[in-house]
Amino acid sequence: MTTVASIPVDLMNGGQVFACLGFLEAAQVLIGDMEGGFDWSRGNDVKFELLTKGAENPFAVVLAALASSQVREFQPPKEDMGDTPFPSPKADRTSLPVRLIHNDRTWFTMSHWTDGSSREAFKLYAGNRTAGGIAHVMLHGESKTKKGGDAEPLIQHGVASLWRDDPEALTEDPFGTVVSMGGSFNFDPRGAWTGMDLGFSLNRQKHIKVTASPVVEILAAMGLEHARPIKNRMEVRYGAWGERLPPMLARPALGCERAGAALRTFAFTLGLSGKNKVITFAEEEAAS
Repeated sequence: MTTVASIPVDLMNGGQVFACLGFLEAAQVLIGDMEGGFDWSRGNDVKFELLTKGAENPFAVVLAALASSQVREFQPPKEDMGDTPFPSPKADRTSLPVRLIHNDRTWFTMSHWTDGSSREAFKLYAGNRTAGGIAHVMLHGESKTKKGGDAEPLIQHGVASLWRDDPEALTEDPFGTVVSMGGSFNFDPRGAWTGMDLGFSLNRQKHIKVTASPVVEILAAMGLEHARPIKNRMEVRYGAWGERLPPMLARPALGCERAGAALRTFAFTLGLSGKNKVITFAEEEAAS
């Protein structure tokens, strides 16, 4: 028995495309024998499909696992390791790799932002925020006390609360639910206020809330664990593949490599929000 499940996706939203690969990578770990790809046969009504040999909806399996996962950072060993790099030549407390723990075992590791190899790290967030802290907020949300002594909490929802509130709706359209967003990995351009020509700085307008998807944020980070878009300074290109592929072939397709499937490519310019880089909406490139 095979099951094909699908979700809507905006191909102009690079974060959503990265997150689709994240769904494929996560489902491969949790279920196995997965294939995923984009169906654009209905014009702008584009879907991302996952094919599994089981009866369960793989999107639901991944979301349920994320909702119940704990976040742990890998810590450098305290003893002197000589010239052994961990995990790259310069250890950065804000960029430690992150483990997702589900059912008492590590089931996924995210570390692309600290890649010390020749690959582009594609780290967008900056400042004193840690990758582990961002991942925790994307999964489990964050509560803050209002200034002035008001005890009422301001809540930033994460995947866990969205799953708890309406798992069916989240499974049907996981990228469609946006919430008030503070610090993130900066993958969802819907939260990239630098792309708005408003004539003032949004980070000084506390009554205006920027919204984005925690599902996009965490799954885009997972999608980039074994793949990268093409980055040339502030210009970024990525691909969407038109057939269901296993992860090993989908990864190069994201980087605009033809992997035996129809390929559409897109490009965007990274925006700046202070020291942070942010993804902006892309435009499709002409077919070559």
